[in-house]
Amino acid sequence: MLTEVGVAVVATTARAAAGMQSPTAILISLSAFGASEVRRHGQLWFTELSFEAGADGVEVRSELLLDAACELPLIAQAVRAAGKSVVYSSAENLWAADGTLNLRALESALTAAKTLGAPRLKMAIGGFVPASHSTLLHLQDRLRSDKTELLIENDQTPTAGTLAALQDFFDSANARGLFLGMTFDMGNWHWTGECPLQAAAALTSQVRYVHCKGVQRQPQRWVAVPLAASSAPWRAVLRGLPADVPWAIEYPLAGDDLPAVTRQEIEQLRAVAASMANRPRILSDNSKRATS
Repeated sequence: MLTEVGVAVVATTARAAAGMQSPTAILISLSAFGASEVRRHGQLWFTELSFEAGADGVEVRSELLLDAACELPLIAQAVRAAGKSVVYSSAENLWAADGTLNLRALESALTAAKTLGAPRLKMAIGGFVPASHSTLLHLQDRLRSDKTELLIENDQTPTAGTLAALQDFFDSANARGLFLGMTFDMGNWHWTGECPLQAAAALTSQVRYVHCKGVQRQPQRWVAVPLAASSAPWRAVLRGLPADVPWAIEYPLAGDDLPAVTRQEIEQLRAVAASMANRPRILSDNSKRATS
């Protein structure tokens, strides 16, 4: 019996024959390979594996770097040689627990992204509170002098992963003329007790990048799983998000033949994107500006 994703693969074959291809770029967040394995082999090794498996790019994780000064330039070289894309993910919060702008973390992340050649940097807002609103202009001034695009992710914490927290942040930033895109992690909403469908409807205009992650509920906790095994309505969530942004695999990738497993997951996700290619496009603000 074909799974839901398997049906999409079959459908994509027909679409491909008809010349209908999805423009959605498929990346891999390197944390998908497991923290212990990534630290053992290094992110360069998994970057090369991802490219060989057909990924359009990778997301490099700060928390999995053992020697950033050595690793980042080598990964950057591999990305350039393959003609692929790259995103840098910083595990540090943009605002400290006391609500102050964490400039040290921001500067460190921007420097790492520049070394990596990553046009996009992903961070969480951390301890952003009403008292933090006044620091947004400082952040705006700092980003004005940098070409890196800062994306804000919903994490798994009450302060930076609930719909109310993210809406307050984006509303405050937008009101001050600071537009920051969002990394929409479709799985993380479950950790904070939120509905991903409601979050997608509320935040779609901010979304620039999507973390694809299935989830299942186990006793006392949620766990990340491949989309095909997810108990959440992941397909409906993806339909509610912009059609013109990259998707990244951020669910576990493991198996005896890891390149084959990775290739299969990339092809399946690309098939899902192709099956949705004709849905109404929800253009991002940047796209709207470009077409106006």
